[in-house]
Amino acid sequence: MVTKGQKINGRYEIIKSIGEGGMANVYLAYDTILDRNVAIKVLRGDLANDEKFVRRFQREALSASSLSHPNIVAMYDVGEDNGLYYIVMEYVEGKTLKQLLKKRGSLTLSEAIDIMLQLTDGMAHAHDSYIVHRDLKPQNIMIQDDGQIKITDFGIAMALNSTQLTQTNSVMGSVHYLPPEQAAGKGATIKSDIYSMGIIFYELLTGELPFKGDSAVEIALKQMKEPLPDVHKLNNDIPQSIENIILKATAKNPKNRYDDAKSMHNDLLTALNDDRINEPPYVYPYPENEVDETTKIMKPISDENEGIATPITDEKVKKSNKLIIALSIIAGVIVVALISVFFIIPALTAEKDVKVPDVSGMTVSKAEDTLEDAGLTVNSKIEEVSSEDVKKNRIIRTDPKSGSTVKEGTRVTLYKSTGVKTYELENYVNMDVNEVRKTLEDMGLEVKIQEIEPDSTTCSVIGQNLVISQSLDEGSEVKSGDDITLTVLKDITFPDWYLQTADAVTSWANNACVTVTTEYQDVTDKNMDGKIITQSRPNGSTVRNNDSVTITIGRLVESKDDDTTTTEQEGNNGNNNNNNNSNSSSNPSSQSND
Repeated sequence: MVTKGQKINGRYEIIKSIGEGGMANVYLAYDTILDRNVAIKVLRGDLANDEKFVRRFQREALSASSLSHPNIVAMYDVGEDNGLYYIVMEYVEGKTLKQLLKKRGSLTLSEAIDIMLQLTDGMAHAHDSYIVHRDLKPQNIMIQDDGQIKITDFGIAMALNSTQLTQTNSVMGSVHYLPPEQAAGKGATIKSDIYSMGIIFYELLTGELPFKGDSAVEIALKQMKEPLPDVHKLNNDIPQSIENIILKATAKNPKNRYDDAKSMHNDLLTALNDDRINEPPYVYPYPENEVDETTKIMKPISDENEGIATPITDEKVKKSNKLIIALSIIAGVIVVALISVFFIIPALTAEKDVKVPDVSGMTVSKAEDTLEDAGLTVNSKIEEVSSEDVKKNRIIRTDPKSGSTVKEGTRVTLYKSTGVKTYELENYVNMDVNEVRKTLEDMGLEVKIQEIEPDSTTCSVIGQNLVISQSLDEGSEVKSGDDITLTVLKDITFPDWYLQTADAVTSWANNACVTVTTEYQDVTDKNMDGKIITQSRPNGSTVRNNDSVTITIGRLVESKDDDTTTTEQEGNNGNNNNNNNSNSSSNPSSQSND
């Protein structure tokens, strides 16, 4: 396992991982001798013991080492260090062409032509060195901020003069850009790269892949049998001269394609000249469905009765021709079926085990590229999950999970972070505080309850335990852990109003939002006159907003003469009686003096 800070061969210090593929992982490293950043490709540990993969890995180094061109990533070094097989390459800052397409959708005509001129120039150099890339696709083309492109990953490139790498039943490369002859299990040639460049040109201008399907086999069969979809239907601004370049490059029959990348490059240089803009559509000089030498199984049918002089009529000639045509069609169908059974399907469905790369923290486009480079298929639907730890629009995890071993081509679902989950607050005023608290706590909020004394401004609150205000307004966005305060009214303790005035009760009731009903009762004690003598609630009891209470106020009346003595007697003690008797006995004396 390669780790940050590790030195490979005592020279290349690993800075960080910058990509993972099905065969190797790529790291940004620092060359401590030449004082420069480099990209170092390390063969995956689980493949280091596989001689086939080691040979393929070393083949990339041998292929790339002979190439020196401004549009091809330079190869600096190759070696092995304690079981780690590595290639040191030029480090290119920028993004892949695939990432650019995902962001932009399609490019302008001038942008696309500029990229294709660089691509064909670089591939012309490779072809001059007898190197066929065999895996040209936007994922293997880097584009820098200044617009310069760099072709990467000659990992399955084939030297044309090599005989040990001409296995015709091995289908390499990405199926969306795979030429028909490779899909049929035949060896790749310079014209195979021409086809892939034509598909790339189509995608640059339309933002679409011409052939799509649910499986590699389905796409490969479309590459072999279906005509290229009309470019003008997707982009009607493309001149005929440009469409002709695409048509010629993507011809099913290699004979109808450009002879080499240089020819395609030269055609691009003049494509926008005035005399070419409205040139006629390209017509294939050879039949597109022509059966080549490797698939012909029909031989001329000799007449079994040759030597017998038999009259030959026009009718017989026509019937004979029809029979030959019919048999040829049937034979063609059989040939295609046999190719599918013995070459395409086994080659494309030969599954190998791959590990799901760790793409957590990556952007969606970067994660998709990483997974596709590892030989996996990414589901178009991306699941969205809130996360407090992973930034918004970054990948949280995958299904299957990273590190698990799956078959090549397995569909992987990405889970993208929507950031911390937020909620929009409602208006909770006049709602039950206990229900509101539960709702807010379920959101993860910290809820505080504040009680205040009632006053005249709170009289509109009707009912018990109701929210009268909230610290965050309706419509506010909150997240788990945020604080919110709910304000409710305190319960009111009913005072002891005995012998207090009605005015005192009225003032208190207005602030407490309590309704007071007043009743009167006759009293003879002047101390009770105009004072509260009874109340409907006992003192110390609890009352709430808009409760009602009743008070009784004493109203003084005079005692009746005929029962004053009785009342007083019933109401007073013995000393008072003696005083009354004394006063009575003195009354006659006063009268006699008169």
